[in-house]
Amino acid sequence: MNDLRMRQWIPGSSGYLEIYPERKVSVFKNPYVMGLTAVASIGGLLFGYDTGVISGALLYIKDDFHAVKHSPFLQETIVSMAGAGAIVGAAVGGWINDAYGRKRATIIADVVFTLGAIVMAAAPDPWVLILGRVLVGLGVGTASVTAPVYIAELSPSEIRGALVSTNVLMITGGQFLSYLINLAFTQVPGTWRWMLGASGVPAVVQFFLMLLLPESPRWLFMKNRKEEAIAVLANIYDTDRLEDEVALLVTRSENDRHRRDDIRYRDVFKSKEIRLAFLAGAGLQAFQQFTGINTVMYYSPTIVQMAGFRSNELALLLSLIVAGLNAAGTVLGIYLIDHAGRRKLALFSLGGVIASLIILALSFFNQSSGSGSGLYGWLAVFGLALYIAFFSPGMGTVPWTVNSEVYPEEYRGICGGMSATVNWVSNLIVAQSFLSVADAVGTGPTFLIIAFIAVLAFVFVLVYVPETKGLTFDEVELLWKERAWGMNPDAQSLLEN
Repeated sequence: MNDLRMRQWIPGSSGYLEIYPERKVSVFKNPYVMGLTAVASIGGLLFGYDTGVISGALLYIKDDFHAVKHSPFLQETIVSMAGAGAIVGAAVGGWINDAYGRKRATIIADVVFTLGAIVMAAAPDPWVLILGRVLVGLGVGTASVTAPVYIAELSPSEIRGALVSTNVLMITGGQFLSYLINLAFTQVPGTWRWMLGASGVPAVVQFFLMLLLPESPRWLFMKNRKEEAIAVLANIYDTDRLEDEVALLVTRSENDRHRRDDIRYRDVFKSKEIRLAFLAGAGLQAFQQFTGINTVMYYSPTIVQMAGFRSNELALLLSLIVAGLNAAGTVLGIYLIDHAGRRKLALFSLGGVIASLIILALSFFNQSSGSGSGLYGWLAVFGLALYIAFFSPGMGTVPWTVNSEVYPEEYRGICGGMSATVNWVSNLIVAQSFLSVADAVGTGPTFLIIAFIAVLAFVFVLVYVPETKGLTFDEVELLWKERAWGMNPDAQSLLEN
């Protein structure tokens, strides 16, 4: 059977669905898959809430702790230590995913996150607060690896992008919720303690719901727990497609058993295909951060104040609008990612990001010169909103989706963990340096630097990121083999499909 005929037979592939269109699964016609996705995506909510809540809480932490108020380094450390914890959480979380399963990894993340939320809310000084931020980061880092992989492995290939992007919607929804919570507690004694402590609530909710959910069927197959896996798949597919999906998984399991029995993580990058996949996946994760998204989300109230709006409440209100645009843009991305495709969406997104960052830079250049400062302050807010409107549908959703689908299943946890670690290392660098760089060279030049990085990201996507829209996991593996070793001359290239 040549490559083209095999691709037509693979359940969920474009050829298979053309032959059996009645077996296609739609997003809203399977409440079971939607329920699993919704619960798993609470991990994204924790990720987003923690990202957004610190931006508002920091305004009030500075009022309570004078050492923080007079130290940009302490401010950056409080913000960025969650990222430091997430680096470790993502790295360890990848191993936990492969060794103990996606379900247990999520439950562990919830416990650690809840403990961190309690420590933050009760912190008597900045150093205990920083410890709580590290614990929360450990939970967020593990969840950032686990949720996309769990959702992707439960998802039919034709709607995988939309379902994985639901996790990104929960991230942006969590950021929006954090601004609402921030506004709600602005006049309450202990403002920032309530803001940070409230993050433990969704973690507790997910902990109990995950106890009721099944394990990923692909992980179960990998561990030779086939009956449990089939029971899960039976709730996702109709009888005919279920038989085909199970037959494919059984065949793959038999063929790859010798690989799985002798997995050596130190040897993971000996495969040229995996190196190429990791370059694309980890590169997208790095550029997602270095093009400034969490600079905007962590420091949006601070940026608004830099633009001339001094009131804490007004800064939070304007930032709430930015967060709302972020969530709305992600909804658009959920639709486009399985229609326009990952690559086109990322390129369109980066084009708009570059233009938005230039507007931000120009507004701060002119605002600092003192000419029409009120006008340029509003232009800076417009630049922030435009940045989010372009970033969220593309570079917000694409990196996490691509990383959930480009690695072989026996390495999906560890490679996804390493990619997420790259994301969090990049996040830490940006969060720990933004205020210092802006103080040293000015806010306008800082945004120009980020714009230049966005140009590099655009070129990177053009050169290294292939289109994976609608491809099954098996087709994605064939795609990387084509890129690594050349395609079979008797088969049509997946890149042309």
